[in-house]
Amino acid sequence: MDGKLIYLMGPSGSGKDSLIEAAREPLRAMNCEIIRRVITRSAESVGEDAVGVTPGEFERRQQAGDFALAWHANGLAYGIPVEMDQWLKDGRNVLVNGSRANLRQAQELYPTLVPVLLTVRDEVLRERLLKRGRETLEQIDARLARNALFKDRRASDTPVNLIDNSGDLATAVNQLLDVLNLNAAPGQT
Repeated sequence: MDGKLIYLMGPSGSGKDSLIEAAREPLRAMNCEIIRRVITRSAESVGEDAVGVTPGEFERRQQAGDFALAWHANGLAYGIPVEMDQWLKDGRNVLVNGSRANLRQAQELYPTLVPVLLTVRDEVLRERLLKRGRETLEQIDARLARNALFKDRRASDTPVNLIDNSGDLATAVNQLLDVLNLNAAPGQT
């Protein structure tokens, strides 16, 4: 039986990378792989376990069919390596650090994917983005506005599993593991 694709989304600064890192070992124990994204900026500046490539290298890899999923957001290109498909066929679950804007495409390609939206209160998100120091105040305000629009649209879109990461990270990890337990194929947990 094929594994499940766990498609983690959330605004920049919501703590996706922290959640993934904190859940890494418990996820492995649950037969869930975490796939590294390929991103068109250096891995050092990303703050996640990603592969940084130049735009030219990304384009070459995309043309060669190296990505199962690919999208552009915030001036960057993101790709999920095609090896994910083999892991799913082998019955392993796979967690992807995805994009809210790319959810529909991902669902078309992987109809049984489990969408997970990491949320965070606006004041917490603003504080995290300011501490991170990557964006200007205008860019932070734009991110918060996009986040509010997504929250408004979510009610009519596909149901998603919500995890609030405004507080204790351990609580968010437990919620992620609960989502995986609820959506695992029989005999996988």
